[in-house]
Amino acid sequence: MRFLDPQPVKLVWVVAAAALIGFAGNEWVARLRIRVGREINSAALETDGRHARIDGLTSLSVLFSAIGSRLGYPLVDPIVGLLITLAIVHIVWDTAKTVLMRLLDGVDPQQVDEIEAAVKGTEGVEDISEVRVRWIGHQLLAEVNLAVNADVSVAAGHDITDKARRAVLRQLDFISNVVIHIDPLDSSGEAFHRREGPDKDGGSSNHSR
Repeated sequence: MRFLDPQPVKLVWVVAAAALIGFAGNEWVARLRIRVGREINSAALETDGRHARIDGLTSLSVLFSAIGSRLGYPLVDPIVGLLITLAIVHIVWDTAKTVLMRLLDGVDPQQVDEIEAAVKGTEGVEDISEVRVRWIGHQLLAEVNLAVNADVSVAAGHDITDKARRAVLRQLDFISNVVIHIDPLDSSGEAFHRREGPDKDGGSSNHSR
């Protein structure tokens, strides 16, 4: 109806002042929630921050509508409303993808690569066969299967894994803990830890430990 029958905005300066105050307040809240959400790995709090940002953009759009009306262009009001609607749809779509990925335990593939690079940089690590990362609440946990020379002692192997764990936690602040499994180089990977044969119920089993 605003496109078909444009209406001038009344009390333009009052509307403009309210728009600026609304935008500034919502943007401050949005930045705070998004920053804290990232610090504690809370997708829900980040989403709430984006919602506050949408409210701020809506307030800002009212300012442009008021200016357009003041200059004698009442059609600016519905045009700005349409543009902010498109922005809202984009933000909602992007947020929905983020929340869905978190619900499915999804992580950024780059994070896996960064964990692998940190472990490979540890002296004594000969190979990495598995890197698994998952969310538990707001914490991102990693599991790494690495291989060392078969001739090293138990103490030396423990020292290598400890250094690898420390390297990951030191270099990557998004990881809260790392569990490392060590194998000799000639028998590393999940394939060497599968048990095949009848289980206690008389069936067969094939699982990793």
